[in-house]
Amino acid sequence: MMLQGCTPWPAETAARYRSDGTWRGESLGDLLRSWARRNGSATALVKGERRLSYRELDERVDRMAAGFLRQGIRPGDRVVLQLPNVPEFVIVAFALFRMGAKPVFSLASHRASEIRHLCELSGAAAYVVPGTYRGFDHVALALRMLDEVPALRQVFALDAPGGVAGVTPLAEVDAEPVEPPPADPSDVAFFLLSGGTTALPKLIPRTHDDYAYQVRTVAGICGLTSADVYLAALPVEFNFTWGCPGVIGTLASGGRVVLAEDPAPDDCFAAIERERVTFTSVVPTVAQLWLEAVEWGAADLSSLRMIQIGGARLQPELAARIEPGLGCRLQQVFGMAEGLLSMSRADDDPASVLETQGRPVSPADEVRIVDERGDDVPPGAAGELLTRGPYTLRGYYRAEEHNRRAFTADGFYRTGDVARLTSEGRLVIEGRLKDVIIRGGDKISAGEVEGHLLTHPRIARAAVVPVPDEFLGERIYAFLVSPGERPGLAELKQALHERGLAEFKLPDRVEFVTAFPLTPLGKVDKKVLAAAAMDRDAPREWAQEG
Repeated sequence: MMLQGCTPWPAETAARYRSDGTWRGESLGDLLRSWARRNGSATALVKGERRLSYRELDERVDRMAAGFLRQGIRPGDRVVLQLPNVPEFVIVAFALFRMGAKPVFSLASHRASEIRHLCELSGAAAYVVPGTYRGFDHVALALRMLDEVPALRQVFALDAPGGVAGVTPLAEVDAEPVEPPPADPSDVAFFLLSGGTTALPKLIPRTHDDYAYQVRTVAGICGLTSADVYLAALPVEFNFTWGCPGVIGTLASGGRVVLAEDPAPDDCFAAIERERVTFTSVVPTVAQLWLEAVEWGAADLSSLRMIQIGGARLQPELAARIEPGLGCRLQQVFGMAEGLLSMSRADDDPASVLETQGRPVSPADEVRIVDERGDDVPPGAAGELLTRGPYTLRGYYRAEEHNRRAFTADGFYRTGDVARLTSEGRLVIEGRLKDVIIRGGDKISAGEVEGHLLTHPRIARAAVVPVPDEFLGERIYAFLVSPGERPGLAELKQALHERGLAEFKLPDRVEFVTAFPLTPLGKVDKKVLAAAAMDRDAPREWAQEG
């Protein structure tokens, strides 16, 4: 039975997916056990000098699952999982899968604002943190959450200072393995986070059935075998890194996963050379950094056969530089944590690889392109992308009101992306309807940043827009109205940081005006603001600059 607060697939649709073999009734925890039996002593995970075989990984997962049960975590409990790219992320996630708890994936860069929201929305019973990571004390944040979130009972830390009340070191989450409770493959396995337009992320329930199908399908398209080595360069909690085919797809194929601390070229190039990495997945800004690094210095990337690029629009000019610059095949990927994945194939013609985001990965994926009235547009025309299928959610967790707007009556998900389909059925993403800024691959709600800016005592109005950036894709530009003394950018950033806003959401530039341009309906005209942000010398007929 699916977790309360989630929207199940219609019974008839679910029965069809099961009868045709799309859903095979496999739980992720059981799948790891089968991979371990098949691959035994082969290396599964690598982080620096640390290596874990499939057998060692499975045994550690078994012991941690029993340890969580002994610590009082119960099947069905939600657990916020906030770890960087370390083997423990994989171990904790699979341990929770195996004993029936449900991890809520969180970015390592999330702070109090986001973590409080995730704990409250999910009803989390526990929170797993790294300790102090990149100068930030996650244990202190976790202890604060224990005080502020009534449902939260326990904190587990990878590197916990000794003797801190209420914090259990992950190393102590260990017990003799026990028979795990029977898994229901139709139930939620874990939660991914949306990158949508609301102030804070929504929770995306992913079931064992749907995610196992996604991983199996994409691994097949990518032709993965036990000889493949995947470099997890982006945060492992991203759907792109975790299962497109990513970490899980590589493990399912008997390959080796190499975990990188961040996507910087120096560390990643060294890992590629040392481990003979065969494929990886990055966002366009990282690809550009890697190309520049290759031009400036020697790097042995000869083992790479494929690089996936997704997470933001890949401009054709940059796409054309990938294969000659990095010496491997480019695979364009369009996807979302909510489900639908589309990617180019090995046998696609060069123009399609450079200019489209390929084809949906499943024959069961249903795609519509509609106009503002919800009517299908003519072939080749642009409109909003709608989709449904065997791995695309039917509703966000505990978001009934939002789900009424985000889904059609017959279950199609309104993605908010503007797209068109070519005559060959390839998807081309033209832009987005949502008020979102994509900065370095991170999706940032303009409304969330505006809300935090308005808490400053000297800010009366705020409007946030994206501006194109050659390096990050987009930067955050804030137009502000201040009736008195104007705070500087550094002061604003400090104030937002103290409110617990993640670093990547802080404005890059601010401009003070006396009024905002308005649409005929009286709304702030962000198209005018975005144009003004791109040309700071253009006259502001709608407002006087200070």
